[in-house]
Amino acid sequence: MTQAPVRPKAARRRHDREIVLLAVPAFGALVAEPLFVMADSAIVGHLGTAQLAGLGVASALLVTAVSVFVFLAYATTAAVARRVGAGDLPAAIRQGIDGIWLALLLGAAVMAAVLPTAPALVNLFGASETAAPYATTYLRISALGIPAMLIVLAATGVLRGLQDTRTPLYVAVAGFVANGILNVVLVYGAGLGIAGSAWGTVIAQCGMAMVYLGVVLRGARRHGASLRPDVAGIRASAQAGAPLLVRTLSLRAILMITTAVAARLGDSDIAAHQIILSLWSLLAFALDAIAIAGQAIIGRYLGAGDAQGARDVCRRMVEWGVAVGVLLGMLVVLARPVFLSLFTSDAAVKDAALPALVIVALSQPICGIVFVLDGVLMGAGDGPYLAWAMLVTLAVFTPAALLVPVLGGGLTALWATMTLMMTVRMLTLWLRSRSGRWVVTGAAR
Repeated sequence: MTQAPVRPKAARRRHDREIVLLAVPAFGALVAEPLFVMADSAIVGHLGTAQLAGLGVASALLVTAVSVFVFLAYATTAAVARRVGAGDLPAAIRQGIDGIWLALLLGAAVMAAVLPTAPALVNLFGASETAAPYATTYLRISALGIPAMLIVLAATGVLRGLQDTRTPLYVAVAGFVANGILNVVLVYGAGLGIAGSAWGTVIAQCGMAMVYLGVVLRGARRHGASLRPDVAGIRASAQAGAPLLVRTLSLRAILMITTAVAARLGDSDIAAHQIILSLWSLLAFALDAIAIAGQAIIGRYLGAGDAQGARDVCRRMVEWGVAVGVLLGMLVVLARPVFLSLFTSDAAVKDAALPALVIVALSQPICGIVFVLDGVLMGAGDGPYLAWAMLVTLAVFTPAALLVPVLGGGLTALWATMTLMMTVRMLTLWLRSRSGRWVVTGAAR
């Protein structure tokens, strides 16, 4: 007896349910991450301006160092999800353990590099003489938590690949609460000042890493997966992550160039730019949550050999990306006067930001497509193409952005170049998705 085909509406409902179940918890976990820095800032800010300035410099360095290795989560998600789709859970967990070992090795290397060079790094970022000692103290102590941070990234990828985004949400929320309590106790109760804030964050990060390792260890025991480091597996994880590292570095370069150009436009423009960038990052979390769902679902479908299912869910997620982008764009237009008032009362800053925010709003549907297709191709393990596409995007964006101050353009023109950047990304990703070359089935790409 042949199985009745799944009706289109039923298939869409199934895809919608999968996307929501993975994306909503993922969004919560993504939002919880920057709350660490916000909590530290709120607590340290009462110690004094120099301490807060030092925290700002050290946090920027740490965020940059860790964000470079976000591929540990992305590559691990795709690889684990493929093996889940193929029905081989022991191999899926084994793949995740290889990613965690890679994270530990990279974390140890970064920690060893940061500890002796902390003063030089702080000076390189332009910390003042009064802020530099605090920045150095915070950076050196926080560097001890870098291996834990990278383990959290890789282990998050393991759970996402296993189609579990709830556990990362719970761990992120618990880590945020623990971080806040520890900071208050160590900064004020123990009188450790900014050092107490750094120790509180390190302890919270190590606690999060231990929880994740406990979850992975239980899964390994249940399915008989080896915990020992496997050189070939670690090498494979590194090779899968290398193209995504190129992609991430290219994206970081774009953001740095944007900020550098904004700084040349004047004080009001750079202040407005920072406000807009914070909003843009928040909007990105909502879209990135759909992309994370895409990584996990696409990897699972391809691992199961269901090429048509992968194409169908890709199409449905693009529809989600456009719909969410339109909604976010409308919210930006409606809320921009209120939003700006939360950050500044300076009329010049508001005047610079208001028209630029319209550009940001109009670009959100494009951003929705970009984030979704980025997640789809990551889930398919199509890292080399993503690296190439971002290098092309960087090559187009850089001269356009650098011409903004030369041609007398303002902040609105600069954010128009950001929209150009996202449009180029959309075109490169859309062409790849249309080609079907990303659809490679099997337990490994």
